[in-house]
Amino acid sequence: MRQNPERRTALIDAAIEVLAGQGARGLTFRAVDNQAGVPIGTASNYFANRDALLVQAGRRVFQRLDPGAAVIGEALALPRTRASVERLMHEMVERITGFGSGFLAMLELRLEATRRPELRKVLTAQIRENLQANIDFHLETGMPGDARSVEMLYLALNWLITEQLTLPEVFGEGRTRELVTVAVDMIVPPR
Repeated sequence: MRQNPERRTALIDAAIEVLAGQGARGLTFRAVDNQAGVPIGTASNYFANRDALLVQAGRRVFQRLDPGAAVIGEALALPRTRASVERLMHEMVERITGFGSGFLAMLELRLEATRRPELRKVLTAQIRENLQANIDFHLETGMPGDARSVEMLYLALNWLITEQLTLPEVFGEGRTRELVTVAVDMIVPPR
């Protein structure tokens, strides 16, 4: 397998775009090569098979959605209030919808995982780890609410993001912002 890290990353990013635009059935090495603008046969030189590409695409989505040190630093500086949780949830929804193709690709990967036990195992571990990291961060920073609050926000906002990216006319962007606020108000107890 070829090891040029920049080319490999570009191919994985192209796979994410193919997943988002064409679905899992459209994810072929040829489609990835076309999306990446590289010669036909390049992706097959970097990935042993389609399953390996699916797994790498799932990992890459999480890398690209990571809030980064700046956002974490800002979060740590906020007061420990429900208003701060609301601000963080708005930031998260905006970050995720800003990389809509990544979220849509992850939906495709989740569907594909129902038919591919190895992909299911990888995604389950990755998502469980990500959710636990969010719970730990919330609890360690002393924000209001508990682990269950974080889990409920995760569930509610994931579906709200799904709605916004797949059927945006159901609520519209302004209503989506309002619903993030409502979710925090209903789920996170006041101090």
